[in-house]
Amino acid sequence: MIVNLFTFTSPIHNHTSVTKATQSFLKELCAALPNDVRLNLLDTDYQEYGKADLDLLYIRTGGTEGLFRQWYESAHPEGPVYLLTSGKSNSLAASMEILSWLRNRQAQGEILHGDTTDVTERIRMLANAHAAIRKLQGQRAGVIGHPSDWLIASNTDYNLLKQKVGIELVDIPMDELLKEIKKREYPIDAPRRIKTCPSDYFVGALEIYGALKRLIDKYHLSALTLRCFDLLSTVKNTGCLALALLNDEGIPSACEGDIPALLTMMISKQLTNITGFQANPARINPATGELLFAHCTVPFNMIRNYQWDTHFESGLGVAVHGELPESAVTIAKVSGDLARFFAKDAVIERNQYEQDLCRTQIVVQAPGIGDYFLKNPIGNHHLILPGHHQKQIEVFMDLLNSVRSK
Repeated sequence: MIVNLFTFTSPIHNHTSVTKATQSFLKELCAALPNDVRLNLLDTDYQEYGKADLDLLYIRTGGTEGLFRQWYESAHPEGPVYLLTSGKSNSLAASMEILSWLRNRQAQGEILHGDTTDVTERIRMLANAHAAIRKLQGQRAGVIGHPSDWLIASNTDYNLLKQKVGIELVDIPMDELLKEIKKREYPIDAPRRIKTCPSDYFVGALEIYGALKRLIDKYHLSALTLRCFDLLSTVKNTGCLALALLNDEGIPSACEGDIPALLTMMISKQLTNITGFQANPARINPATGELLFAHCTVPFNMIRNYQWDTHFESGLGVAVHGELPESAVTIAKVSGDLARFFAKDAVIERNQYEQDLCRTQIVVQAPGIGDYFLKNPIGNHHLILPGHHQKQIEVFMDLLNSVRSK
């Protein structure tokens, strides 16, 4: 990620002392930045503003408020303005005056100040969030068939979504997928990837995978969601294996035509580089914060090993019974209009297997989640992401809302 740093300096301050303080401050800052963040020092080359993943305005001294105002009224920057301070030469005081001026204009801004480790972590999260929003712009997501009939709270306004985040939803009739499946073609390396002999059920599942791959190419899709239960009556198979393979490849692919789940996957892909495990909460203990999540597919890059099974509800086709590492995870979900979101750091306690549930089953510990799931949930499907990303998701959603309001 690229971060551009611009400076504002009052001409009345002693150049030598300001330069010395600046060099010390920036040296400490650069040393603390993560390896995936590169800081470009552009001084007063403001023409480059807006061209990086994140722009920082380093308010080096006091007395810079007028200089900032002149730049702002000329540049008309979009989105929040980030003011970096060193805590020296009245840098913080000037930044507070500038931020107050921005607020008076109903503009968004923030002062980055304090412990170097905290400041650099904030910079990383902001840069990652800005980069994610840019990458989502112009992406096309296929809706193959309509959302499943039981997803009554998961509708999405296509035009509103494109306006808010730049994602275009593309309706693809189920009949078109069925025609592709009838071609009985799939990538030649697919059986090797799943390490199994191509029995009839596996051949059918791979043919669904091949059909989806061709639709991705035809419609230039970055992601898709599939009304997969329709395949049970038409081809006597499921999309579980196909979706597991696509998510493993980094193509966000959701079950049951669930668009909010797909949006959560797409955001996750840009923020964490993994699409996540879409699953249903099957049981919750509000007192202990223990949840059981289950689904019949899971990305292969999230599991340490797996077995094959049939699809739970129908007993047909190929489902994935995967085991996830007992480690830190995040439970996440966004609403179809992106107005609401949920993110909670949690831990996988154990894997389990019960025959009367979907095939991949994990028990997650997330204290304090009872009220959300039992009183105000965002639909049924939620995403399980490896690692703790609650703060990063919060930063992303806050930024998305501020960009919209601008």
